Amino acid sequence: MTDDPVLLTGAGGRVGRAILQGIGADHEWRLLDRESIRLDRLPDAVADAERVIGDVTDEAAVRDAIRGVSAVIHLAGDPRPEAPWDSVVTNNIDGTQTVFAAAAAADIDRVAFASSNHAVGAYETADLTPGIYRPEDEFRLDGSELPRPSNLYGVSKAAGEALGRYYHDTEDLSVACVRIGNLTEGHPPRNYERGQAMWLSHRDCAHLFDRCLHADYGFEIVYGISANERRYYSIKRAREVLGYDPQDDSAEYHLDGTQKA
Repeated sequence: MTDDPVLLTGAGGRVGRAILQGIGADHEWRLLDRESIRLDRLPDAVADAERVIGDVTDEAAVRDAIRGVSAVIHLAGDPRPEAPWDSVVTNNIDGTQTVFAAAAAADIDRVAFASSNHAVGAYETADLTPGIYRPEDEFRLDGSELPRPSNLYGVSKAAGEALGRYYHDTEDLSVACVRIGNLTEGHPPRNYERGQAMWLSHRDCAHLFDRCLHADYGFEIVYGISANERRYYSIKRAREVLGYDPQDDSAEYHLDGTQKA
């Protein structure tokens, strides 16, 4: 890493706010979002950060935003699991390709790409659930499996992972694809076994993306969840390659969301 800023696309979204809340003071930032009002609501730690209003589907805007940065965390896109095909193609697939292409052209060192649990959501078959959400079950996805999307949004995230692999292989770009679980602030989702199995706390989210900025890797697909006792995603690869050291565990909470004594 250099002292040049990190470009954070989709900075005003839920994941962007969690990252900036946790590590906003630790880096110089260039914050890109297509809605200025979302950039106005970011944590005080990045009050002086450069802000760019732009859309990742705009190639010229992305080229300008990426100039002079040390790394990219790419979050921007349509986050709706029910998003229609025309939107995920434009915002999630075309937009992601635009970011990767601009990063490669600018000789950027690395891109951390926000993938999603929806890229593998269809592994949760009737034969496996709800048992895989419980601590005693040994079923794990570890990032080496093929994508198995549960919706068109998941298809777009699987496509983003494939783009990352392509730009790593052809342009030697370091790419970490983080299949983000269920990000919530404060405590895991209440009365929701699946949500607790894939819980990602805000501080663990920020730490994980910080490790994506610092670790030495080529191309990786890792799971973005906390150190949950109940889980069906493995975080072994994130620990070993990225140095991820999550601090939170959904087992510290009752199913109703209250913290255990």
